[in-house]
Amino acid sequence: MTRNEAANLPHCLPRLSRFAEIFVVDSDSEDGTQALAAALGIPVVPFRWDGRYPKKKQWCLDRLPFAYDWVLFVDADERPTPALVEEIARLMARGPRHAAYFIAGRPVVAGRPLRFGAWNRKLALLDRRRARFPEVRDLDVAAMGEVEGHYQPVVDGPVGALRHPMDHADEKPPSAWFDRHNRYSDWEAALRSDGRMAALIGRERGWRRMAKLCLHRTPCRPLVAFLHAYVARLGMLDGRAGFDHAVARAFYYWQVGVKMRAAAGRPAVEQAGPASRR
Repeated sequence: MTRNEAANLPHCLPRLSRFAEIFVVDSDSEDGTQALAAALGIPVVPFRWDGRYPKKKQWCLDRLPFAYDWVLFVDADERPTPALVEEIARLMARGPRHAAYFIAGRPVVAGRPLRFGAWNRKLALLDRRRARFPEVRDLDVAAMGEVEGHYQPVVDGPVGALRHPMDHADEKPPSAWFDRHNRYSDWEAALRSDGRMAALIGRERGWRRMAKLCLHRTPCRPLVAFLHAYVARLGMLDGRAGFDHAVARAFYYWQVGVKMRAAAGRPAVEQAGPASRR
């Protein structure tokens, strides 16, 4: 899924050459994204969000003319490692035993893949017949826009995990990261403020659910996030890159907290909006 990803596509698409079918689903890019994909012979499917559900990931599952039942979601700033591609090939050859698989995202900071620290994990490989992204009532959070937020699809069946990671390496300048996570923190603050985040966490399974519940309820989330990434997950062994990544995680949760406190302190008539005042 793309929107102005010309900086990342030349690094991402070659990693997908072994896959039988690739779609680039583009949202009115203005930087040559579509031409880059077309030059590599990859079909570009236009997407224009109508402001309602389904959002972009579920729209892909519903509308793309897939020839196969198994789908791998890859963001433009993600790059499947050769080991991951080989692992998926072996999995498909013998037949998957689960309905979806978690894949770890390995951060790449200043060109350096981190060995330690807090990596993300998401259900990126799934049987499209048995997975669906839920509607979480977040259309009021304009900052998130057309793409589903940080939540997993609902899967009908058992879930597994793959051993090898997908590199998360954004070639855009750091300002793009700050802009993106500023929007993400708007979304998370809104959902944490009124119980919607707790409902989303309730859909998680096993240890992920427990870990997310603990983080949701703990005070001092920025400090906890930093210590988890830098100390508990040994991010300190990655040097400056590990420190920067841990601080970035803490800064994100600090933003969420500031926005939640600002919303809580806003007068009720202001929160209600102009329509209510009339």
